[in-house]
Amino acid sequence: MPKLKNPKFFSTRALSVALRGVFSFLVPGAFLLLIAFLLHRLFLVEKLPFLTRIYPYVVWVAGVLVAWRFNRSQLFFVILLLAAADRSLFYFAAKGPGKGAAANIVYNAISFLLPLNLLFISMMREKGFLEKRNLWRLGLIAFQTIIIVLICVFKPWNLDLLLKHSFIKSPAFKPLHMAQPALFVFGLVFLILAARYLLSRGVIECGFIWILVLSFFALNTGKARAALTIYLATAGLTLVISVVETSLGLAFRDELTGLPTRRAFNEALSNLGSRYAIAMIDIDFFKRFNDRYGHQVGDQVLRLVASKLEQAIGGGKAYRYGGEEFAMIFQGKDAGESIPHLEALRQVVEESKFIIRSKERRSRKAKNRRKYEKPRSQEEVTISIGVADDQGRFSSPQDVIKAADQALYRAKEEGRNRLVR
Repeated sequence: MPKLKNPKFFSTRALSVALRGVFSFLVPGAFLLLIAFLLHRLFLVEKLPFLTRIYPYVVWVAGVLVAWRFNRSQLFFVILLLAAADRSLFYFAAKGPGKGAAANIVYNAISFLLPLNLLFISMMREKGFLEKRNLWRLGLIAFQTIIIVLICVFKPWNLDLLLKHSFIKSPAFKPLHMAQPALFVFGLVFLILAARYLLSRGVIECGFIWILVLSFFALNTGKARAALTIYLATAGLTLVISVVETSLGLAFRDELTGLPTRRAFNEALSNLGSRYAIAMIDIDFFKRFNDRYGHQVGDQVLRLVASKLEQAIGGGKAYRYGGEEFAMIFQGKDAGESIPHLEALRQVVEESKFIIRSKERRSRKAKNRRKYEKPRSQEEVTISIGVADDQGRFSSPQDVIKAADQALYRAKEEGRNRLVR
């Protein structure tokens, strides 16, 4: 079969993937931050006092219920932490961070400890909502509260002075109400959370970044006490939404490949128009990879193929159908219009050589590796594709899927690594 050259195979799809990544990072965190900021700057918080009386309690109760329902201890501790910070500032620093010695100590201590606690909670392993091992975490939060009270009463070792010490004399810090030690901690925690998000791209990791940002805005509101409550409550709401989104995502997105699951595929079938094509895609000799190299290598092959499917052009939407089989829907196209894009996809997968390194190379430290060492083997990964469309021949999407499956079966019978209509 002649090769179809397509130098722009990744261009449009890669841009689409990048835009989706930016969108997933900004929503809902940036949207909720914008709403809280507008409520603060337009003085709507003062004009709508019921917000501060009702809104935070609604968020805290909802957060605890969601944490219990989805068995998420991280969410529970974040809600507890934010509620404790808000109520402490309400009772001890009601007149703002600049009024009263005790108020200043509480404000500076919370500003310093809050980001550290958020970092700790974000990195702790999920133990479940009602696990006994969570008791020591509750004790840690209680211990910090006791320490703050003791600092207010006894002021040992001038800790209150250290919490508000200015290391750098610069007018750039004057617009901020937060002391420099707390600013340093916020900056350091932000960099760590950002690095963790870049490595994982997780919804929860993204949520913790926006919680930190909202907490920063909250603690720099000055005398706008009601705005502080709105920011902290919105920070809790951000994680509530992130937990719900993650739980729903597990049902509709495959954890291994990142593609939508068969459940999402079945839902997409109910929203098809009058013109569409469906392709069924199977990895050739996939059992060979598992039997020869193990399931870990097999998982790497699945991820490789999934990444190519996700970046395919032509408007095709890829799904993990099951095992080593994938499905792709081309809405608004018939089989003839979809074939060039599927053929380009087949070629891209074929040209992506899969390198399997030797066990000795993987286990040896990098400094002892020799440059002339070669990989154990270089395997060729190929796919077979069957495609069909509705074009008046079939009465339902299930019939089109069956026809595409039959075409896929013929592609395998004819030697694999080919596309059959």
